[in-house]
Amino acid sequence: METRLEEVLASISPVDRTPEAEGQAHLDNLTKPIGSLGRLEELALQLFLVQGGAPQPDPMRIYTIAGDHGVNEEGVSPYPQEVTRQMVLNFLNGGAGINVLAQTVSAQLFVVDAGCCGGPFDEHPALIRAKVAPGTANLANGPAMTREQCIEALLLGVSLADRAHADGVRVLATGDMGISNTTPSTALYSAFLGLDPAALTGPGAGLPAASLPAKTAVIRRGLEANKPAIDSGDPVSILAALGGLEIAALAGLILGGAKNRQLVCVDGFISTAAYLSAWKIAPAVKDYCVISHGSAEPGHAQAVKAMGLNPYLHLGFRLGEGTGSACALFLVRAAANIYNNMATFASAGVSESS
Repeated sequence: METRLEEVLASISPVDRTPEAEGQAHLDNLTKPIGSLGRLEELALQLFLVQGGAPQPDPMRIYTIAGDHGVNEEGVSPYPQEVTRQMVLNFLNGGAGINVLAQTVSAQLFVVDAGCCGGPFDEHPALIRAKVAPGTANLANGPAMTREQCIEALLLGVSLADRAHADGVRVLATGDMGISNTTPSTALYSAFLGLDPAALTGPGAGLPAASLPAKTAVIRRGLEANKPAIDSGDPVSILAALGGLEIAALAGLILGGAKNRQLVCVDGFISTAAYLSAWKIAPAVKDYCVISHGSAEPGHAQAVKAMGLNPYLHLGFRLGEGTGSACALFLVRAAANIYNNMATFASAGVSESS
């Protein structure tokens, strides 16, 4: 598996910026003051460069990847672990927020079991059964995953991008489901970015404020217990020690999207931790990713600032599932349509500025 991962990483390269002047000139020649559509133009140019031509947003696909976490036993979430499994069934029954939003933006939705506790789910056309393990170990006591499990989850994510690419999907979006997964995400932000967990730790699915110091203490224990992996500086080892099976699979999805020249809309707090892991593994993924929205989870703003990123939307979301990335897919579609469908000054017979 190590060899396969090395092959994937070797095939990821930064976008070719040679056509950038051409794309920018086209945007500047549309019937509007230069730059007047702001970040929508920025997004259109990014999609133009990723795809190497006129932006094509469709088909779009969201992968909502699920996994459980051993650290749940530390009381870091107000919800019991079985809610992960129950929510997967809710996704498959079409009853969740991500189902509604995916349908609203005309995006395909697949749910992936990367590491839910319990046995296999029944077959369903929208379900990908790819369980690496039935949950992770408790990161507060030692590594959450073995290196082998982490790489298997990374390669699972790559395979999801490849599957979408084979189906003609041009734009991917990430989503997650995993009770307690804000805890490993916060640990990853702390380890990779050198940020204080006390400033990052938030309520997740609704933990009372009085319980946040205890959650912070659990994260500190995890950082100390996994200090050898953190000190190694090896991003895969750090991800294995502190992450989750769904987080690693999302990181792999981002790596695979970059390999395949697919734009990847990254969801909120958990998905951005997966992006951070993928970025540390292969920095060129930055060219292929959009940070969809600023999560209401307190540490997200600090983390994205530390990475030099600027989310597109600020809607106060903290649901996960891919709900923020689904909303960003509308912006991707709008950016592509602006690029492709607006008239130029010449074609519209409109005088340009002097």
